Amino acid sequence: MRKDEPPTKETAMHDLNTSDLEDTCRQLINALQGVLSWQWDNRFEAVLAQIKTDKKGSVHEVLERSLIHVWDRANIDEASETVQAVIRQLGGLMSGQLLFTSDPAKDAFLFCAWWPWGDGETISVRIAPACGNQSDSDKGALVGEFKGWFGL
Repeated sequence: MRKDEPPTKETAMHDLNTSDLEDTCRQLINALQGVLSWQWDNRFEAVLAQIKTDKKGSVHEVLERSLIHVWDRANIDEASETVQAVIRQLGGLMSGQLLFTSDPAKDAFLFCAWWPWGDGETISVRIAPACGNQSDSDKGALVGEFKGWFGL
């Protein structure tokens, strides 16, 4: 592509580092196979699974390995604007909630919201892509690809 040519859908999606995102999703899917059962959450355009607290250690370890940044109420003020935007989209972080992210400096990154329930026995895990200054059509295309990676 020449510099004066507008980006095509294919080059725009490539700019969003989708192969990196897909690789990370595949790692998560494989590592959590048989542990988590994914469904689609329209509200947050995310895959959703619930776990019992007896599985939280192993799931937390997998998430930390693939999504290397962990945000909570104590350090969220240090997060980039793109991570802050994700937090706002999710309604903020309450005590006990975490946000895992891949590299938020990239055009697109993955995040995982870790939300313990009030019953003390269940945790919701939501994973979704986030992209900063992309068009709605690029974001929609990325979400479509993301759903496909999870078989949804």
